[in-house]
Amino acid sequence: MLNRFAPLVPLALVTLLFGCAAHSPVSQQAPSQQVQNSTTAQSSALYQEELATEKELADFASSKPYQMPVLADSILERGMSLIGTRYRFGGTSEAGFDCSGFIGYLFREEAGMNLPRSTREMINVDAPLVSRSKLQPGDLLFFATNGRRGRVSHAGIYLGDNQFIHSSSRRSGGVRIDNLDGYWSKTFIEAKRALAMAPTTVTARK
Repeated sequence: MLNRFAPLVPLALVTLLFGCAAHSPVSQQAPSQQVQNSTTAQSSALYQEELATEKELADFASSKPYQMPVLADSILERGMSLIGTRYRFGGTSEAGFDCSGFIGYLFREEAGMNLPRSTREMINVDAPLVSRSKLQPGDLLFFATNGRRGRVSHAGIYLGDNQFIHSSSRRSGGVRIDNLDGYWSKTFIEAKRALAMAPTTVTARK
């Protein structure tokens, strides 16, 4: 209930401060001092209002991303069941996956989300960026593995405990789990929380 009235707090504070300033005895203050006090009161009120607004935005930002751990669990559980599925360039089914095909398949089947087909498009989805230190299961990880620094060429899904699942390559056995260190740490570009875009009405399949 308190949250419903949170936006009214800055307005009430501004009104109170302006009211106090307006009722100050005029005869006891010089005109210049009155102007200075009024300006100070206005600045203080605006500063308090800005702080309140920043807090509201911060509260919203902290509650908005990653509200669907159940979907993340469903995606990752399905992904784990596909370990060993062969790598297939352009593959988007259980007959074989490439990296983006694997991610797209899981998010479509388990979260009802249609992600872009290629890693170059997928990295540009309008989803929150996530720092390495704040990764959550289900976050998308993007890598530059073709020797071109900063140019995405591979993607996977974060599992937790510094591990991720991906359809790696034909030579390495297709869908597998790797640690996000060594080679993968060096080629890492960024992470995004695509599940923040998931429809709120979607529930994980049983």
